[in-house]
Amino acid sequence: MIDKRTLEFILYDQQEELESRAQEVICHRREESDLDLESTQAQVVIGVRRSGKSTLCYQAVKKCGGKFAYADFDDEKLANIDADQLNDVLEVLYKIYGDFRHLFLDEIQNVEGWHLFVNRLLRKKMHVIITGSNAKLLSGELATHLSGRNKEIQLYPFSFKEFCTMKKVDTDRNTTKAEAFRRNAFDAYLKQGGFPELLSIANNKDYVRSLVENILKRDIEQRYHISYKAAFEQMSHHLLNVAPTIVVVKDLTKLFGIKSENTIKNYVKYLKDAFMVIGIPKYSPKSRLRVVQEKVYAVDVALMDQRDNAFAGENLGHRLETIVAIHLIRKSRPEGCDVYYLKDRSGECDFVVCKGNKVIQAIQVSYDISTEKTRKRELNGLLLAARQTGCDNLMLLTDHESGEVTDSGHNIKIQPVYEWSLELGL
Repeated sequence: MIDKRTLEFILYDQQEELESRAQEVICHRREESDLDLESTQAQVVIGVRRSGKSTLCYQAVKKCGGKFAYADFDDEKLANIDADQLNDVLEVLYKIYGDFRHLFLDEIQNVEGWHLFVNRLLRKKMHVIITGSNAKLLSGELATHLSGRNKEIQLYPFSFKEFCTMKKVDTDRNTTKAEAFRRNAFDAYLKQGGFPELLSIANNKDYVRSLVENILKRDIEQRYHISYKAAFEQMSHHLLNVAPTIVVVKDLTKLFGIKSENTIKNYVKYLKDAFMVIGIPKYSPKSRLRVVQEKVYAVDVALMDQRDNAFAGENLGHRLETIVAIHLIRKSRPEGCDVYYLKDRSGECDFVVCKGNKVIQAIQVSYDISTEKTRKRELNGLLLAARQTGCDNLMLLTDHESGEVTDSGHNIKIQPVYEWSLELGL
C-alpha cells in the first residue's frame, strides 16, 4: 500500500519528466491523427517498448489544448500498486493538475484489474488515453470488459521517413545532393533501425540488450509465469537470430527440449503479444492453411543483431525484407488490408497484399539483383504469385536498382526500398 503523500511525490516527478519532453526535438507521427481525443471510447496505443507511444500521446494531448493528467504505471515506484488504489491516484492527479478532461495512463496493464477503473471513468465521460506494450493483456481485457468502448492504434518504431525527419534529411527535393543524403540515411536506417532513443545513444548494443531483457523478463516471464525460463529465452533469441523465418513448432519443440508443442505455440504467441516479433500468415484461400506455418520477423532490425551471442553478419537481404514487412503492415492494416507470404513447392513470393479476398499486390524483396540467377529467381516468385492469385500489380523491391521489366506478359516494377517507403508516406 502506497500512502497518498508518497503517491503525490511520485506523480509530481512524472509530471516534471513528461514536461521535459516538450524541450526535446520531436517528430510528429502519422498515428497522432488516429487518436480521437473527443471520443467517448478509450484511445489505446499499443506497441513494442520504447517505440514512442508516450511521446505520441503527449504530443496529441498538447496539440488538442485540453487540460490533462498523466500517470505512468511502468514506474518501479508504482510496481506494487493494486486496483484498489487507483482511486487514490485519481485524487492525487486532481490535486496536481486541477480539473482535467483527458487522462493519460501509461502502461496501465501493469495494474491487475485496471479495466474496472477505466470503465468507471468512461461512464463518467472522461476522455481516457492508454498505452501498453502487451497486446493480450491490454486488448483482451478491453474487449472483454469495455464492450467495444475502445479504439486501438498500433505504433511501431520510426519509419524511414520519420528517421529522416529526426536526422533533418530532406525527403522531398529531387536533386543529386538530396538523393545522396537520402541514400546515406537509408544505409544507416538499414543497420540501426527505428527505435527513437537509438538516434542519441552511442552504445546500441547495451540499449538493445536492456530492451530485450525487459520484454522477455517483465512483459512475458513475470506476467505469464513462464516455467521453463531458460528454454524460453533461448528460443526467443534463436527466432531473432534466424528471422525472418517460418515457425515450425515441431522443430522448435525438439530443439529446445520442450515436451509440449502447445507450450511452444504459447511462447511464440507471447513474443507476438509483446511486439518483439510480428507474424505474417501463409497465403491460401483455405482458412485451415492460413493458421499454420506463420512467418515471423523482428519488430525492428535493431533486434536482429544488437544482442549478446547473436552471431549475426550484416544479413542485408533479411534486414531489407524486415523493413518492407513492417512498412507493409504499418500501411495496410489501417486501410483494411492483410499481408501474407506465398510459398509452395515451385517457389515463393515474399508478400501478397489482400483487400478482402482479392490480392491487390505481390512484392518480392532482394538486396542485390545484379546476378542473372538472383534476378530470375525473384522474378519467378512474382510470376508464381500472378499465376496463383490473378494479381497483375507486381513489384520487385531492391536496395538500389530501379526500372521496369516485362516477363511472360507481366509488367514488373523495380524500385529501391527507400524510394518506395517514401512514396507510401512512411
